Amino acid sequence: MPIQRKHTMYHSTILEADPDTVWATVRDAMQILDIVSPGDLDIHRDVSWVEGGSVETVPARYDFRLTLNGRLVQQEIAARDEINKTQSYRAIAPTSGVAGYEATIRAFPITNDPARSFFEWSRILEIADDADLNVVEAIIDVMEKQTDAVRDHFATTSK
Repeated sequence: MPIQRKHTMYHSTILEADPDTVWATVRDAMQILDIVSPGDLDIHRDVSWVEGGSVETVPARYDFRLTLNGRLVQQEIAARDEINKTQSYRAIAPTSGVAGYEATIRAFPITNDPARSFFEWSRILEIADDADLNVVEAIIDVMEKQTDAVRDHFATTSK
């Protein structure tokens, strides 16, 4: 499938954990990056809060390097709604052919099964005109698998 200059993605899944448990984990960028980059996938390294950022601060900046090409990725938590368990984040600077990036994660209760959650992850990537499309395709391929990694994390921790 050809990459569009504005690439949108939406993924959702059911998690084997209640919304409060899910939210306590996914609202922390350090934890979710660890979940979506387990040892065998190893897509991020040198992950850290920067410029006074922390899990309790909004906005909060964090950086990491892509293992794929060593490029620095600078992102920030841009908004968080603790009541509705929603968090948005965005890229601060372009890198690896991605000129802009915005994403939102949400954890919803399942009305008839309070021990489980509905999780969604939406993203918009703006691809630079001079991007190496092989690199961008590799990044998108990784993102396609990340919601499953979150699902698998909660499947193993709830047992």
